[in-house]
Amino acid sequence: MKTNPGGALAPNEVVGRDRLIEKLWSILERQSLVLTAERRMGKTSIVKKMAAEPQRGMRVFFRDLEALRTPLEFVDCVYQDVQADLSGRGRAMNRVRLFMDQVGGFELKGLKLPKQAAPHWKTILTKTMEDLAEHQEGLLIFCWDEIPMMLDNLKRDQDEAAAMEVLDTLRSLRQMVPTVRMVFTGSIGLHHVITRLKEKGYANAPTNDMFTEDVSPLAFEDACDLARGLLVGEGIEIVEGEALVGAIARSVDCFPYYIHHVVDALRWTTQARTVEQVDEIVSTHLCDDANRWDMAHYRERIDTYYADVEQMLALGILDELAATDNPLSQRELLDRLSVQGTGQNPELVRKVLTLLGRDHYVEKQKDGSYRFKFSLIQHYWRMSRGL
Repeated sequence: MKTNPGGALAPNEVVGRDRLIEKLWSILERQSLVLTAERRMGKTSIVKKMAAEPQRGMRVFFRDLEALRTPLEFVDCVYQDVQADLSGRGRAMNRVRLFMDQVGGFELKGLKLPKQAAPHWKTILTKTMEDLAEHQEGLLIFCWDEIPMMLDNLKRDQDEAAAMEVLDTLRSLRQMVPTVRMVFTGSIGLHHVITRLKEKGYANAPTNDMFTEDVSPLAFEDACDLARGLLVGEGIEIVEGEALVGAIARSVDCFPYYIHHVVDALRWTTQARTVEQVDEIVSTHLCDDANRWDMAHYRERIDTYYADVEQMLALGILDELAATDNPLSQRELLDRLSVQGTGQNPELVRKVLTLLGRDHYVEKQKDGSYRFKFSLIQHYWRMSRGL
């Protein structure tokens, strides 16, 4: 196995996710799925592996939606996937073509939908799904990566109503075509998009029929297996044996992405590969001005996705939690934020704590106290903020 930091992994290179994938298939037997996780956790690799290795009787379609900016572009992607699948099996999209004939004024040429079809995107999407379902007895699973990014693009480039319509139409299709399942994944939390839509009057709950599953880091044993496999694959002599393997896994909280990076860095060093060197590699990248691990994202996204009144509170909470190795209770956080001059509104503090939890910054303990969810991000925050 070779290091591939940030690159697309082949399905057989996805390590330690078999049990999770088994669970996801079980969930999809009954309902659609929202897959959440901190970035760099491997959500996309997991979904691509599922698409490449589907369960018997299922048809799985994968699309990255990040670049899409209109409802018609989205429907065109779905139409192309279904058209390619059905034509490959000698089937026709009769409902879509009949609707096109009835509407008139434009015709299908090849796979791409014409711009004149834009006002009819909802009907075309529905007919496309019905055509596919007619020729498939098992489940039809659409894995849509970066759907929150697409919705955010729609909201910015079109208007909030366009994003609302897409969400409502997809929910309606899940009810109308019982064999259809949808998997939503993305690096932007879907809850941020829906929250902003609700601020503009959106009253629906577009994913309340879907199951939300969080992707955690690799189990320690699996993270060690990945580190060991990469070290062997790159021909790196393991001087300190299992101590080195364990240090790599622990130093990056068992994030597969960062394990690839650490082993890749070890590959190019001329020094003996030691536990101390692993720690040095991680520390160097956490304070790297070139931002090669893109750690600055954890600071920048607060400005992007948190309201103005929430931003200073979020930064204050994270600063306080980063500066201590012990969890802090709500009362302790409120007292410390009051000293900062930012904690005068306890309800707003609680709201921001909830947001920080959903965005995987913090983790609520059984006693109600809070701490950073990942020591790697806490380490970065402490170094970057000079705490």
